[in-house]
Amino acid sequence: MSAVSDRLPTFPWDKLEPYKKTATAHPGGIVDLSVGTPVDPVPDLIQKALIDAADSPGYPTVWGTPALRDALTGWVERRLGARDVTHRHVLPIVGSKELVAWLPTQLGLGPGDRVAFPRLAYPTYEVGARLARADYEVYDDPRDLDPAGLKLLWLNSPSNPTGKVLSKQELTETVAWAREHGVLIFSDECYLELGWEADPVSVLHPDVNGGSYDGIVAVHSLSKRSNLAGYRAAFLAGDPAVLAPLLEIRKHGGMMTSAPTQAAVVAALSDDTHVQEQRDRYKARRALLREALTGHGFRIEHSEASLYLWATRDESCWDTVAHLADLGILVAPGDFYGEAGANFVRVALTATDERVRAAVIRLR
Repeated sequence: MSAVSDRLPTFPWDKLEPYKKTATAHPGGIVDLSVGTPVDPVPDLIQKALIDAADSPGYPTVWGTPALRDALTGWVERRLGARDVTHRHVLPIVGSKELVAWLPTQLGLGPGDRVAFPRLAYPTYEVGARLARADYEVYDDPRDLDPAGLKLLWLNSPSNPTGKVLSKQELTETVAWAREHGVLIFSDECYLELGWEADPVSVLHPDVNGGSYDGIVAVHSLSKRSNLAGYRAAFLAGDPAVLAPLLEIRKHGGMMTSAPTQAAVVAALSDDTHVQEQRDRYKARRALLREALTGHGFRIEHSEASLYLWATRDESCWDTVAHLADLGILVAPGDFYGEAGANFVRVALTATDERVRAAVIRLR
């Protein structure tokens, strides 16, 4: 076991514990804007679907029910503009983090193979490469990478942590470059429905991929759009030649979404009203926090989408974390996401309206 755990970096969130204690000791209590975990209720129609499917004594299937696959294909076409999507183009997964962490291993990557991801990125991309003993590197523009031995290219738009959105042209040119060099693209699009000052586009859009899904797979999650982080509900969509072997591997590994969760996903993807209502909540919180942070001397960069504000006072991120902890506000240090984030903090919008108002008052 130690041989596996030794491949991994120190779990970053453990380093935040002393600052969490400081923030918790504030007379008004902590305002936790560090982890982007939903705090608003699961919509009633989703809860009802879960309850109605609670009597599920048999094993679920890894590929999901036909109703689930219909919901996935329908949503991908309706919301992302994809065309001619069949059941072979979709695959349910047990939350997106599980997929990110184990994808290089499931793809059969190992020593000598390379995985690339953005310079500022979700730490689990690196974890996945380490678990597979593959090499990894970061990029500013993926087209500047040496394609030799590059087996997996992660895109992330909207970005976690920065909220940066890749333009349709950038995506189109990257897909063309990857295909030219035989590089597999996985595009993490979990925040796609949370665009504020930009309209994020999927790699599954025909304007990006030319009507072909060859060599591209998109990753989507219901954690943020539908407050389903506790359900572990996500899915892949894209190249059937990639998804078919992943399905077989995941069958052998028992990586199946529970039957009640599958039913809940069908309900969630059939309704757009609750998504807009949640967007409105985040939009209001974002406006309040952005104004309060800039008034407190912060500069906000990117942040045109996603659930975060990427903020700096042009000092060490840990100095900023300590300063805000003294105010009872906990944020994530930017260096959790790469060395390039050393002077930034990530401020999540995932706190209740009452807690956001408390943070705003303290910042003022």
